[in-house]
Amino acid sequence: MKFGIAMFPTDYSISPSELGLAVEERDFESLWFPEHTHIPTSRKSPWPGGPNLPDVYKQTLDPFMALTAAAVATKRIKLATGICLVVERDPIHTAKNVATIDYLSGGRFVFGIGGGWNAEEMANHGTNFRTRFALLQERIEAMKAIWETDVAEYHGQYVNFDPLWAWPKPVQKPHPPILVGGEFPHGAKRAIAYGNGWMPIGGRGLDALTVLPRFRQMAAEAGRNPDELPMSVFAARQDLEDLKRYRDAGVNRAIFMIATSGRGEVLKSLDAAAEVARKAAQ
Repeated sequence: MKFGIAMFPTDYSISPSELGLAVEERDFESLWFPEHTHIPTSRKSPWPGGPNLPDVYKQTLDPFMALTAAAVATKRIKLATGICLVVERDPIHTAKNVATIDYLSGGRFVFGIGGGWNAEEMANHGTNFRTRFALLQERIEAMKAIWETDVAEYHGQYVNFDPLWAWPKPVQKPHPPILVGGEFPHGAKRAIAYGNGWMPIGGRGLDALTVLPRFRQMAAEAGRNPDELPMSVFAARQDLEDLKRYRDAGVNRAIFMIATSGRGEVLKSLDAAAEVARKAAQ
């Protein structure tokens, strides 16, 4: 099982380049940055993680720019969005972002995506909360067309463009892996429909291992090879016994979320996480 690190990077935290280098030095496999363009002050949408939304949600850096800084400072680790809010992004522009960072990193980008939970944030981008998942699928399909063909076009209910040229193409062929975030069963179904893996979030009432056999069965029934749809789990706790259960069940990756802080505190957190990962891998 591989181990990754996730953090909300901000203008007061350890820099993305320093964090990337520290993650690589401790032999983690990947670095994950989330996305929120802003948080509306209305705060009508409830945060799935609890009653109080952490301030970092309104303070986080743009993930593509932050990951590019980390890419320049590193050589081996994967650079990943966890998650990119595709429903708030223009698909042509986002296809360019993905292809560019994959090129600049030498083919190390992982495209973690999701539909999101904040209806007011989406509304400010012109997105209808109720149809966000249909929009998500069309935007992913449209981006695949741009990445995979020299002359791309797409005509759907929500995304529509005539033939176009757009380079660079991603280094990874046909495109970087698309890991779909979301709960069971709907998030799992979306991963099977148009993803290359599934990312349930641990610690929100879902034990990923209880649904892993059903997920694999669903993939096979849909004509997908379950071995080509690995599960990555955002581990809410660095619990050694849980991680060993994930490992033994065949979970592909566990991602540790560490607190946003300055360099000294983050390095301590990384050292502790690296020790847990070492024990879990034994």
